[in-house]
Amino acid sequence: MATIQWYPGHMSKARRQVQENIKFVDFVTILVDARLPLSSQNPMLTKIVGDKPKLMILNKADLADPIRTKEWRVFFENQGIKTLAINSKEQSTVKKVTDAAKSLMADKIARQKERGIHIETLRTMIIGIPNAGKSTLMNRLAGKKIAVVGNKPGVTKGQQWLKTNKDLEILDTPGILWPKFEDEVVGLKLALTGAIKDQLLPLDEVTIFGLNYFARHYQERLLERFKGLDLDQEAPEMIMAMTRKLGFRDDYDRFYNLFIKEVRDGKLGRYTLDRLEDLDGDDSRD
Repeated sequence: MATIQWYPGHMSKARRQVQENIKFVDFVTILVDARLPLSSQNPMLTKIVGDKPKLMILNKADLADPIRTKEWRVFFENQGIKTLAINSKEQSTVKKVTDAAKSLMADKIARQKERGIHIETLRTMIIGIPNAGKSTLMNRLAGKKIAVVGNKPGVTKGQQWLKTNKDLEILDTPGILWPKFEDEVVGLKLALTGAIKDQLLPLDEVTIFGLNYFARHYQERLLERFKGLDLDQEAPEMIMAMTRKLGFRDDYDRFYNLFIKEVRDGKLGRYTLDRLEDLDGDDSRD
């Protein structure tokens, strides 16, 4: 698979704005997809953030494998990164994020208090890749619709300061991808979850990756959804068999779209595409 390159002009501008405005915030909120705790982090932004205090939010936790989410939270916490797993659509999100922010900045708040300075509002910047759920999170925190929400990557294109409550003030940023993906598996993971535009990768490659991954790690989910599936077959053979069984004749594109949509919608259950063993080079690069 060729190197994926997708870096619209507004993302380049946003990168510069992040660099310019990071000095105005107390801490940085890194929003990732709980199904991709590692692959949905932008390494370019990680460099920009540097030693700034970080709150990592694993969003869409309701779609992720809860066992893997727990493992990743422990991993990041051991690195000294305050971590929170949420579903930003839930009402409890506001309290969870606010409490986590206060906990993260507790030492600074205490130091300032000793100097007679009372910090009423903490300022943060939310950064992340497209389609991680930033707009939904912003709307939830503000208690009203202030950010455009879409199910396609790259909807939010501007930056804006948003007063969420007396405790938090947030600088929203567009979802920013890095210029290119050298690791084709990262590209496939992002494509399967909808973080990058569907036109960037062939749907057959994304489907084959997804089938192989679920066959290896979530066999029961596949067999429950696609009755009679022979997991001993190669992915292309499984695709042909299921396409015919579903009555799609030889319309394989129809199966690709069905499979990818059901994975994204959680119809095949909760799953996580990043695993801790990936860090040791023992991942599912099928």
